Amino acid sequence: MVAWHGRRRSLRPQFLTRLGVGRRPDAPLNGSFSKRTRSGRDYWYYNAYNPDTGGEERKRSTRYVGPVDDPEITARVERFGSLKADYRERRRMISALKAGGLPAPQTPFVGDVVEALWKAGAFRLRCVLIGTVAYNTYDGLLGYRLPRHLTGDIDLAQFHAISFLVDDSIPPVLDVLREVDHAFREVPNQADDRHATKFTTGRFTVEFLTPNRSKDNYQGKPAPMPALGGAAAQPLCYLDYLIYRPARSVMLHNAGIPVWVPAPERYAVHKLIVATRRRDDLNGQAKRDKDLRQAGDIIAALSDSRRHHDLAEAWTDAWERGPRWQEQLVQGRSALPNDERDMLREAVLRACRDTKDDPAAIGFGPEPAVEPSPEPGNEEPGTGRTFGAEQRQ
Repeated sequence: MVAWHGRRRSLRPQFLTRLGVGRRPDAPLNGSFSKRTRSGRDYWYYNAYNPDTGGEERKRSTRYVGPVDDPEITARVERFGSLKADYRERRRMISALKAGGLPAPQTPFVGDVVEALWKAGAFRLRCVLIGTVAYNTYDGLLGYRLPRHLTGDIDLAQFHAISFLVDDSIPPVLDVLREVDHAFREVPNQADDRHATKFTTGRFTVEFLTPNRSKDNYQGKPAPMPALGGAAAQPLCYLDYLIYRPARSVMLHNAGIPVWVPAPERYAVHKLIVATRRRDDLNGQAKRDKDLRQAGDIIAALSDSRRHHDLAEAWTDAWERGPRWQEQLVQGRSALPNDERDMLREAVLRACRDTKDDPAAIGFGPEPAVEPSPEPGNEEPGTGRTFGAEQRQ
């Protein structure tokens, strides 16, 4: 059984959010914001001016910021004139959060890589940090101290449509990574060596991913991503579910790194699915165990904090995607330890009672009755079968 040993934190998630709404390094105060309409939707763009760049045309540039209907982004734009970066104050806040028990990245190197990608504009262009590095930022979002997990990868995901629509890009990604470690190099994709989706030092890997848009689940070809500074992205099934409506979080490194991460409830349900798809070798079994531990810890935190509607909605969204999803959800749920499995069931049932929905329609029907253990002396000799009352008489 996975032991739940988290405890409520007095430092609320909203305190973390304050670290993510200040001026970004790629938005100096001498610029301005403007709106553009694309495919019927309005987006904010930042009009930058760099007086140190030669030539009047090169001094001016435009960068994508985000959709106008994102209230946090629009609020930041409206406050732009009064925003002042205060690096020392933010470092003080980060130190206070870490002293209160919230975790820093597993190593300073991980923090430096994520910070370099943030400064380059990856999260401004709606990249979502996924995997264990994202999970390790959930303490502040959930209000609980979660068990730590280690990884040798930083995975970032972006919707293919966003990469084409934003009309913007981070600088060459290999140059960005080599600012942290000159050992970074491209790893040609096995399906098409003209593209790279991975960059590695030999000991640590950064990989870019995107939801699989093809019906052929085994296509495996890298997708060109114009916004990723020359990187392509590896298509993966189920990723569109994971990164839909991501959450804001902060990595507690230096003065704080605001990042996009999957909503915790979607992360947990997604882990139940991917746990069923791991290989049966030792490495696959280890990953499967970690998937289930992370899912169980998040389910326990959401259940204890009475966020049963969040969990039920994430489960329902996955369940309604068809029989294949349903089969893997049931398998993943069955693999959870008893406590976390019961917490998931109770959360969904509570939400359904509130909404008057039928839990059986999303895989939570009445559990089968458990046969009572036979009384001593009531077993038919040699068979293990229990005599009925009429036989005993």
